[in-house]
Amino acid sequence: MTVAIEKPEKTGTVEPPAPARRVRTVNRGVVVAGILLVWLVLFAVLRGRHTLTLAAADLTDLHRWFNDVNDSIGANRNSNPLFLYFFNEIRLVIDSLVTFVQDLISQPTPGRPVPQIGWLGVVGVAGYVSWAVGNWRVALLAVAGFTFLGLQGLWQESMDTLALTLSAVCVALLFAIPLGVWAGLSDRVNRIVTPFLDFMQTMPTFVYLAPLTLFFLIGPASATIATTIYAAPPAIRITAHAIRSVPQATVEAADSMGATRRQTLLKVLLPMSKRTVVMGINQTIMAALAMVTIAALINAPGLGATVIQALQSLDVGTAFNAGLAIVVLAIVLDRVTTAASGRAETARGSGGPFLKWRRHLLAAGGVVALVLVYLSHTYLWAAEFPGEGRVGSAISRTAAEVTTWAQDNLSGLTNAFRDALTNGLLNPFQALLTDSPWWLVGAVLVAVGAVLGGLRASVTTVVCVGLLVGTGLWSDAMTTLASTAVATVLVMLLGVVVGVWMGRRALVDRLVRPTLDAAQVMPPFVYLVPFLALFGATRFTAIVAAVVYAAPVAIKIIADGVRAVPATTVEAATSTGCNTWQIITKVQLPMSRGALTLATNQGLIYVLSMVVVGGLVGAGALGYDVVAGFSQGQLYGKGLAAGLAIVLLGVMFDRITQAAARRAGT
Repeated sequence: MTVAIEKPEKTGTVEPPAPARRVRTVNRGVVVAGILLVWLVLFAVLRGRHTLTLAAADLTDLHRWFNDVNDSIGANRNSNPLFLYFFNEIRLVIDSLVTFVQDLISQPTPGRPVPQIGWLGVVGVAGYVSWAVGNWRVALLAVAGFTFLGLQGLWQESMDTLALTLSAVCVALLFAIPLGVWAGLSDRVNRIVTPFLDFMQTMPTFVYLAPLTLFFLIGPASATIATTIYAAPPAIRITAHAIRSVPQATVEAADSMGATRRQTLLKVLLPMSKRTVVMGINQTIMAALAMVTIAALINAPGLGATVIQALQSLDVGTAFNAGLAIVVLAIVLDRVTTAASGRAETARGSGGPFLKWRRHLLAAGGVVALVLVYLSHTYLWAAEFPGEGRVGSAISRTAAEVTTWAQDNLSGLTNAFRDALTNGLLNPFQALLTDSPWWLVGAVLVAVGAVLGGLRASVTTVVCVGLLVGTGLWSDAMTTLASTAVATVLVMLLGVVVGVWMGRRALVDRLVRPTLDAAQVMPPFVYLVPFLALFGATRFTAIVAAVVYAAPVAIKIIADGVRAVPATTVEAATSTGCNTWQIITKVQLPMSRGALTLATNQGLIYVLSMVVVGGLVGAGALGYDVVAGFSQGQLYGKGLAAGLAIVLLGVMFDRITQAAARRAGT
């Protein structure tokens, strides 16, 4: 007989579950702080050893090899088949295009003391095209802007800049639009193209110049090709994005109606993405204008050459006048292309009668423009801009007087600010980088890359550090790195303060954002002029100019990140009694850390792109090496190696910060 024994029921408290094992995570900031502490200790012990210092006039074997390659190419340029039938042909085609546009609007042609189209015709065509693609307000802006260029006494220089810009944009769009469409239609092509676009946009602009002069010589052809390389990526990216943004339902509807792929592209995808594609063209034009002025370093004519000559002679008045002309030209081109991108919506919003009258008015305006072109082609008074540029002389004189006044009355304040930042932050950090053994700095960079960016970033850092040592410019690279790091810190401080303010206040965003947009339109050279007046030709001037150049993009990214924090989260923090400071530091900034890391990435890249510009006003290091390489033949190899070192710094920190941004976003 089996007796069932029942298990007595438990009375009283229920036995608590076993506590979950607590997983301890190490804060990356703490690890980085530990690495820096170890670095400081070893620096105190090993200071001054294995620093790989190279004097300004010294060359390494790599630099001499680059010089020999340059000499060899120059000697065999007219006999080597690769140059005879490839590089020389490309150079001749580009030169012919640039010469054609210059003969049209800027340079005297054979048998004529003036271009084919004089100032009156150019102003008329500019006004008519602006009206046709935009509206009458944009047309007035274009006419006023181009007229002002002549009043400044810089008509020919401005037209040279415009000719190079238009030539580079035509070449860039010839490749960029089809490639962008292809990348938008094919995922495989997009995956292949994206790394190349990343690399092209990561490299500082000046780095294109040295190798291109090796193959295409110094002059407009190299300048145009360099500008094309720099200006094409925005058009490719934005065009691909525009094609991919067309609603899939629309494409499927076209397919169901029997449309071929060609018909779908021409009748659906391109028309529906036209506005975004025009925005891409706008960005290409802005990038081309910025690069054309920089290309004056390789003998490109135009406003950039005027600015460089003035900066080298510390003539702030002339530099300011030419810089203002660059800004005016950039604003006109930006507003015209921006208006063109919204033209279709404006036309749809207007009534039919308006469109009918607009067509008649455009026809009449076209006739007027043709008459102005004829007059400027036929009569000298309509070809040469009247006057002697007295407005420009007044601007230069006023800028020089303001500079003198600022130097006399504000030098105590500006010098105190400059010395405090230089002695308190820049000099100690530069000494830490340049006086530490190279292998110690390399180990610190690799360790920080591994902590912040992971394995791939650390591998990239190892390769970049090794190649930096190979360039023979380790000490100069560390000096540049110090200035870049200090400028990036200042950019982020400014970006956080203004970005948080904009992200929390819609009115502030509406007021400040147009200023940031205008700042991004201006080419890098323009930023140097006012700070050269205030601080003189020093590396501090280059740092401040780099901060002002890089801050707008960082501010925008941080503002968007703060604004993206859910309002419910902010409201919950407010309901628990958090004050404004606590909400910002404990909620909004931590939740937008991905945007902060991305802003650091973009700020650093923008700062690094100003390295060579800073070399023109006493920044020294890699920037000076690049500029000296263009101006002194025996230093060409060293300048080329300096350009490579700038690329390596950019790639290294771009990969680390991008990986850190991806980690922060997960």
